[in-house]
Amino acid sequence: MCVAVPGTVKEIVDDRYANVDFSGNIVKAASGLVDVKEGDRVLVHAGCIIQKVSDEEASKIEELFRELEEV
Repeated sequence: MCVAVPGTVKEIVDDRYANVDFSGNIVKAASGLVDVKEGDRVLVHAGCIIQKVSDEEASKIEELFRELEEV
């Protein structure tokens, strides 16, 4: 099973990469598949930004991950 994790774009590094914040952990992710800007909420899988999501959708996904940690 593959899991994409939601994060927030903090900085555009160049045309191909962005720094994404995952609860305080900043990760450099490839952004060549999706046009992103600072502040966008995104899903990242295997180091690649694969989709932009709304704040509401990202919050729901994060809540699901918290519920899974309790199992």
